[in-house]
Amino acid sequence: MPAPKANSPRINCLPGAPADGTIVPSERWERGAWIFRDETLRGLEILLDEAFRIPFTGFRFGIDGIIGLVPGLGDVIAGLLSLVIPIAAWTRGVPYVALARMAVNVGIGVLVGSIPLIGDAFDIAFKPNRRNYQLMQRHIGQPRRHTWKDWAFLAALICAIAIVFAIPIAVFVWLLIWLNQHTIIR
Repeated sequence: MPAPKANSPRINCLPGAPADGTIVPSERWERGAWIFRDETLRGLEILLDEAFRIPFTGFRFGIDGIIGLVPGLGDVIAGLLSLVIPIAAWTRGVPYVALARMAVNVGIGVLVGSIPLIGDAFDIAFKPNRRNYQLMQRHIGQPRRHTWKDWAFLAALICAIAIVFAIPIAVFVWLLIWLNQHTIIR
């Protein structure tokens, strides 16, 4: 690939980057690294779950609950914003058990949050982003250390997924048996 012209804008503006504008592969993550800093992630968690306080109470809520009021797109946008913390946790090497818990927290927030009004109230009370940020901080501070809650949650998640897959199979088998018993073949 030819080098960019001398008067073309620099592609990589990081300190110490090559002056010819080439992208150094090891620095690709550094350009977007600001979003994965603790300060940015904590700020995102506060913005989504705790930015506003109801006067004369200790009750806090964020834009996650407000965005969720927009039918259809609100919960999708809030869910996409909520994925930043689990992605940051993944890039930092948080164990898969914790990442599974984070994914379920986001999933619960999006699925239950999609129920009009009731789901938004649940989102405000559940605070999935705060939960995910705390999980990430706990596992970064103590890597590869899982509590019994982590393993119990993972076991419950596996059981729930197995039930979700088993129900349609059981209904199909029941339907086949029922059809076999109620058909009259002469």
